[in-house]
Amino acid sequence: MTVTPSGRMRQTILEWLKDPAVHFPAAPRRDPAETGVTARAIAAKLGVPHRTALAHLDFLTRLGVLRTRRIHWRTHYRRDEIRIAEVARIFEKGW
Repeated sequence: MTVTPSGRMRQTILEWLKDPAVHFPAAPRRDPAETGVTARAIAAKLGVPHRTALAHLDFLTRLGVLRTRRIHWRTHYRRDEIRIAEVARIFEKGW
């Protein structure tokens, strides 16, 4: 099976969000594991335009493996571990 560049990018995002405190500097008084990470921070770390990061985050959110939370005017993204486990079980069963 060949992994597409966008697939690698999404996998990388999911890996980073597994332990966001390690991969993203925390904003003052905010724990990235609890609040999530902004699309701008993810885009900057990936080295891609904001719109590109948003497209990947939107896909992962619609898939249900990411949850969003609005804080002021920004959307923060974090993993939905329960949904990720469900998706993994689906693939283990052979789709």
